[in-house]
Amino acid sequence: MFYTTDLNQHGLAHDPFKAIVAPRPIGWIGTKGRDGSLNLSPYSFFNIVSDNPKIVMFSSSTPKHSSRNAEETGVFTASLVSRNLIEPMNASSAPVPYGVNEFDLAGLTPKFGELVDAPYVAEAYAALECKVTEVLRPKGLNETMSESVIVFGQVVGIHISEAILRDGRIDMGLAKPVARMGYMDYADGGSDVFQLQRPTR
Repeated sequence: MFYTTDLNQHGLAHDPFKAIVAPRPIGWIGTKGRDGSLNLSPYSFFNIVSDNPKIVMFSSSTPKHSSRNAEETGVFTASLVSRNLIEPMNASSAPVPYGVNEFDLAGLTPKFGELVDAPYVAEAYAALECKVTEVLRPKGLNETMSESVIVFGQVVGIHISEAILRDGRIDMGLAKPVARMGYMDYADGGSDVFQLQRPTR
């Protein structure tokens, strides 16, 4: 089948776009508002975009609490969502008014960064402390402005639980990172972990 995205007439029960670009890692973004309120929300539009310097991004489909706080304060955290934290992660995605503490809502412990004034999930196996480098509103064709907000941040500190370290590396079979597969489907990265060497030429 083929369809053009301007008309989006794919004839399927649900839009397949986000199911094709999958799996998508989940950035569990922790922020603190200028009013002192804590916020925690999962974003499946999240990824690494640079290794040197270490830069990650998360994208909000519309301006939301996380992007507002990160833009206003200049910092955020990204906690790893493991299979054992899937229910609290889901609870933290509830659409609640600004100022509601999703850490409390999900029964999680906020812990503040060593280098940034933003909370991360203490129960998470890993977390990144980030300082905002830029905030973009992407453009489509004909300069059409997207409603999305993309927040880029340089990772300035990394927390890793020794519970997932084996032989000097993170054991993904233990970490079991959760990824969004599209629609309402999720998968954890620990169920079928294998290694593959890149070609040398």
